[in-house]
Amino acid sequence: MHISRIYPHKPNKVYLYATCLVDMFDPETGIDAVALLEQLGIEVEYVPKQTCCGQPAYTSGYTEEARTVAEHQMSLFPEPIPIVILSGSCGGMMVHHYPRIFRYHPLHQHALAFSQRVFEFTEFLTSVCHVQLADKGDATSVVVHTSCAARREMNVHTHTAHLLSQLSNVNVKSADYEEECCGFGGTFSIKHPNISEAMVDDKTRHILNTGAEQLVSADWGCMLNINGALEYQRQPFKGKHIARFLAERLKSHEASSEAYSQNAKHLGVNA
Repeated sequence: MHISRIYPHKPNKVYLYATCLVDMFDPETGIDAVALLEQLGIEVEYVPKQTCCGQPAYTSGYTEEARTVAEHQMSLFPEPIPIVILSGSCGGMMVHHYPRIFRYHPLHQHALAFSQRVFEFTEFLTSVCHVQLADKGDATSVVVHTSCAARREMNVHTHTAHLLSQLSNVNVKSADYEEECCGFGGTFSIKHPNISEAMVDDKTRHILNTGAEQLVSADWGCMLNINGALEYQRQPFKGKHIARFLAERLKSHEASSEAYSQNAKHLGVNA
């Protein structure tokens, strides 16, 4: 079952689904995403009780457990407004796999309706908000990594490319085999650590060979894996989520200090 996308008009309010990895490892990215959305005139609600989307359980074969997690997540976002998510792979889980795991369940129609409200961050900016970005940063070069799952299920690579093409002072460089997996794959990296290590070594080598000054990605799972490998290699290079990169280019992180502090409190950050 593949869910076709229906894009609404730009809304006045959205939910932010930060993902568990952003919440645990990079909450500042969540704050930057809020600042960007608010700069577009969109009110953002963050639900503190949100947790994992259920993808690790689902891809490990625990469908019933994944369904339990999914049912809880769906209950947390009752308003009929878009849910903007900071991960293409988590977005793919919600958009394409929630309807699948509820196919013969009383909540099937609810899961279908819920899936239509979920938009990956770059997808939301390009296809719902139709943003036109004004680059305020210094000249730089970047290389992009897009999660293989996010490419297949959410077309994150095309949305990311569209956004970066609007930044006049950013030179985008292409890495060899950029569509290949970084080796993270959720629980794959735990079950097959040696294979995962070899894959991320290939990925980091191709990224470094571009000579780009910065690395950006729309998926923090991949970024966590790649950054960990770069740190282990003692490379003076670290990737960042595209929400953080865009906020820096647009100076969105200089948004209202009061709103910034409030969002930081919701996301567990000391602002």
